[in-house]
Amino acid sequence: MIVRTTDEITGTERDVAAGHWRSKRIVLGGDRVGFSFHETVIEPGTVNEFHYANHVEAVWLVEGEGTLLDRETGVEYPLAPGTMYLLDGNERHTVTTRTRMRMLCVFNPPVVGTEVHDENGVYPLVAVD
Repeated sequence: MIVRTTDEITGTERDVAAGHWRSKRIVLGGDRVGFSFHETVIEPGTVNEFHYANHVEAVWLVEGEGTLLDRETGVEYPLAPGTMYLLDGNERHTVTTRTRMRMLCVFNPPVVGTEVHDENGVYPLVAVD
């Protein structure tokens, strides 16, 4: 059983920041449960480009508003609390925030440490049966 609070992660190697975002890596690959789980906060009024070359990611927005742009298709989606988006094709995407965003993110395969959203081949893709 793993029990953690985000307060105990603050200021440790699991508290990762880059650009306009900070991610608390609550569950990592080393926890050996097959996924990683993060709380990520993105500053208001910012444009943030992300790419997960080798992860499937599910995001649940719990606070804030903005937009999600699929840079490959040009389609833009509104983001508000209660919105979920799934990056199942390793899409390059841009999150533009109007207000401070807080989201809960699940990665498979799991993130293992402080990597910051552009792995470019470090991890194998999830095997499809």
